[in-house]
Amino acid sequence: MGRTLYLDCSSGISGDMTVAALLDLGASEEHLRQQLATLPVSGFDVVVTRVSKSGLAACDFDVRLAHGLENHDHDMAWLYGHESAHEHAHDHGGEHDAERKHAHEHDAEHTHHHEHACTVELGHDHLAEHDHGHHHHHDHHGHAHAHRSMADVRAIIEGSQLTARAQALALAIFGKLAEAEAAAHGATPDTVMFHEVGAIDSIVDICSVAICLDGLDVTDVIVTSLSEGHGTIRCAHGVMPIPVPAVANLCAAARIALVPADVTGELVTPTGAAVVAALRTGSRLPHSYAIERVGYGAGKRPYEGCSGVLRAMLLADSGSADAGDGDRGVVTKLECDLDDCTGEALGHVIELLMAAGAREAHAIPLVMKKGRPGHQLEVICNDELAPALERIIFENTTTIGIRSHEERRHALPRTPSAVETPFGRVETKRVVMPDGSVRAYPEYASVVAASERTGASFQDVFAATQAAGLFAKAGEARHDSPTPGDGKRG
Repeated sequence: MGRTLYLDCSSGISGDMTVAALLDLGASEEHLRQQLATLPVSGFDVVVTRVSKSGLAACDFDVRLAHGLENHDHDMAWLYGHESAHEHAHDHGGEHDAERKHAHEHDAEHTHHHEHACTVELGHDHLAEHDHGHHHHHDHHGHAHAHRSMADVRAIIEGSQLTARAQALALAIFGKLAEAEAAAHGATPDTVMFHEVGAIDSIVDICSVAICLDGLDVTDVIVTSLSEGHGTIRCAHGVMPIPVPAVANLCAAARIALVPADVTGELVTPTGAAVVAALRTGSRLPHSYAIERVGYGAGKRPYEGCSGVLRAMLLADSGSADAGDGDRGVVTKLECDLDDCTGEALGHVIELLMAAGAREAHAIPLVMKKGRPGHQLEVICNDELAPALERIIFENTTTIGIRSHEERRHALPRTPSAVETPFGRVETKRVVMPDGSVRAYPEYASVVAASERTGASFQDVFAATQAAGLFAKAGEARHDSPTPGDGKRG
């Protein structure tokens, strides 16, 4: 069972802000570092610190690039200044370096614990070191930057040891970026070349978002709107109006509402908009909810009148009668017919699909043409995972075609729970019904574990767990009902 994440983008959103907020929510920094170390690229350090931003204690995530790979993402003078390229090139080696050093020293004053740097040297990014014609250019500062295609990015992600679901999430984000960039430049998603978002730091940011979401078991993401500033900003293609074309295209395609902010500058980066476009499953908060945890991710660019943090919240079922309405949303259904696939192969592909993030996967027996026995493989998933799951189906079954369509889904609120039984503690699933009543369902794996641990039969443990669940619910009802003298009114 997955978790629901709410992103409060009232100060905008970027890739590094998202990673920082997820780390602050409890995503494992150690796991993140281990996974990033498997990316076949080199030349970057990952630094995680605690900072104070607008008086709020927040997490800061920074991808620091080796000399020659730097960009200007956080260089306010270059992004919004009017100095010439020659002047800025001259300043970059001296005054600007001093400004960056001062900025890092200023951040250090607000650090609440020692920063941990992770230099990733595993693998080899051939695109960063060899000339591939139009894949490279030199900016006004003499730095070489790789221009990568979607195929290049896919090779990097699939060449890593990220989990199947993390790879699928990262590729979904890049897929949305490719569509937006292609629309802006009159190209196709396969032929468009990534500039800033194809740089190593952007690849690391997006992969880090995917790794953290996978680690937190987030399956639903709610974003109501994005706050965006105004004015112009300098990028690889020159000076562009805010929102930049990629952000405008992403918001238009995904129907993301933009709220104008009284800020001169860019609050929503292409990476941040792509994260929302690819992963958002809802645009409205439930009528009532409980907050399980809150995290704050710090932005790097200083703006007046803006807190500069991304607030992320893990939402839990409030347990109220209103919550019984449940989760209403849209899912994607994939299906194909198979008449020459063995039962063992079907079982294997179902396991792979569930491990990659499918909400459900199963096979239905049917009689096909000429009376041949076969199966229909059906997969329910979030839309952003569909391309990755389709690839798993094609690679592991004999099908040559997959049908897909959207379906509306209504799921009752449920939370993990556990009860004490004569056979030990057994996990259950607590489900809130539309009328507000609660049902508890024993979790199969936990029942099997208790059965193997004690030698009792599956049925005995299952029945004892059901009985304990009923007793627990009765106890809750007695606890909630008013008693004489307790100050409650009927």
